[in-house]
Amino acid sequence: MNRLHLYFKLIRLDKPIGIVLLLWPTLWALWMASDGVPDASLLFIFTLGTILMRSAGCAINDYADRDFDKHVKRTVDRPITSGKIRPREALIVAAVLSITAFLLILPLNALTKQLSVAAVIIAGTYPYFKRFFAIPQAYLGIAFGFGIPMGFAAVQNSVPPEAWWLLLANIFWAIAYDTEYAMVDRDDDLKIGMKTSAITFGRFDVAAVMLCYAVSFAIILIIGWQFGLRTWFVAGMLIASACAVYHYFLIRDRGREGCFKAFRHNNWLGAAIFAGVFLDYLLRT
Repeated sequence: MNRLHLYFKLIRLDKPIGIVLLLWPTLWALWMASDGVPDASLLFIFTLGTILMRSAGCAINDYADRDFDKHVKRTVDRPITSGKIRPREALIVAAVLSITAFLLILPLNALTKQLSVAAVIIAGTYPYFKRFFAIPQAYLGIAFGFGIPMGFAAVQNSVPPEAWWLLLANIFWAIAYDTEYAMVDRDDDLKIGMKTSAITFGRFDVAAVMLCYAVSFAIILIIGWQFGLRTWFVAGMLIASACAVYHYFLIRDRGREGCFKAFRHNNWLGAAIFAGVFLDYLLRT
């Protein structure tokens, strides 16, 4: 049971914020692609698949960062870093979870399966982008938003331009919330030479976060409008915008606690957008 508890912590099931940040964009896509009536089996497959792939990504990330995490206050007690789990165990856990996720999509069309291969590659390589890429949060946005093209592919057997625009919106959203997250660890990351957007943006970090929110919301609003979404969708976007303004007041002093709180609060921001999409389709006359 102790071993299972360690695996539970390894894949961060005790910290589900990562799961919902993956899930909300996927649900936006499924609702838009299906004109507001997604198939129940697709909802099950994509929800469980999101949980599995995020969990696998956490295991891979901790394996890749095992020599760095010991120098960061927030991550020093993670199972691999603390020596409670061997690195190869993390790889086995990641492999089992990834294979299980792939088995889930076997009933789906070939295009969705092909995109799933790309999703696994992106998720597996993301941890290494922090070694050399100045804004790895952009790559994270691709990884966290790849459920968007996959969702459209599963419903329509094609990926229209709107899906790629939604993915771009998710990239900007991810840069915003993960910069808030990176601001928590900035001092430690500078010491160990890790690349993050918080370091790259420097004293313009708060402005960059707010700009990324604005660009993301503008794209989502335009795409939603093209799909015929109106009153309730706009209301959801206004609530999401209010969340972003709240984040500004949390991060403007760059305190660790405020930045981490802003990062976690993005769950409600993503939920507000989904609620707007959901209600607009549901209440159409």
